[in-house]
Amino acid sequence: MIRWGGIAISFHPLFVLVMLASVITGHFLELLTLFAIVFIHEWGHVAAAKWFGVHVLSVQLLPFGGVAVMEDTAYLNAGREMIIALAGPLQNGLLIGCAWLLHAAGLWDGPYYDYFVQGNVLIALFNLLPVLPLDGGKIFQSLCSIILPYHLALVWSLRISLLFSLLLIGYALYPLFLQGGMLQLNLLLIGLFLLYSNYVDYRNIPYRFMRFLMNRERSFSRHLLHGSLAQPIVADKVQPLDHILRLFKREKYHFIYVMNRQGRIIAVVPEQRVISSYFKGGPAA
Repeated sequence: MIRWGGIAISFHPLFVLVMLASVITGHFLELLTLFAIVFIHEWGHVAAAKWFGVHVLSVQLLPFGGVAVMEDTAYLNAGREMIIALAGPLQNGLLIGCAWLLHAAGLWDGPYYDYFVQGNVLIALFNLLPVLPLDGGKIFQSLCSIILPYHLALVWSLRISLLFSLLLIGYALYPLFLQGGMLQLNLLLIGLFLLYSNYVDYRNIPYRFMRFLMNRERSFSRHLLHGSLAQPIVADKVQPLDHILRLFKREKYHFIYVMNRQGRIIAVVPEQRVISSYFKGGPAA
């Protein structure tokens, strides 16, 4: 592991083995180019995250790609989170543009130029699939969090990611059922990695939702600064607090209108009091 700009850069053990295998098979330059593209892609995420004040923990290079590990960004608005996610594919677009300019000037041509452009296109398009933890999955989750309550956005974005992961595994295995078909091992490994990653994240939804609630104070400050209108939530007096909290939207500040059985408002509670009562284990009002 090395450090660059205060960020740890680590290499998966299988990454080293793959690079050694590429030397033996004579594809070292191609594989090195591909991982250089991946590294620049991930550094795009790092630059955008640091621009918005997000702490980046590390950049990890895996046998089939890379990942920028950063602190939870649920306290950001959805727009900024989408910009961070798009910053990676944007780097691929810039690399393609630079390569095309060199090609147009007659300075770069041949098979290696084609490989470089195709590699960038492949990485950018693959990362835009609506599957977590890919960039497209993060963008889709951010869009869901604008429309749906945050907890529901987490649940459905991860369910869809699990479905796409299974479809990718099925696509990789499908040639085995055809006469003379060959197993698509790379796609199978990627599909299994995505499936495992999303399964773990799905089980950790309660913990991620807790972090979201703990960061609501930052959201309150932002809404107060911009004079945002509060969105009401109508709740029954006996409704469990966790059911009310699951109605919170990422981009909104909430007041909870507590109703009695006769349908009359008996209390108006700001969301901070509900969150505080939830963590203390007491009533909201």
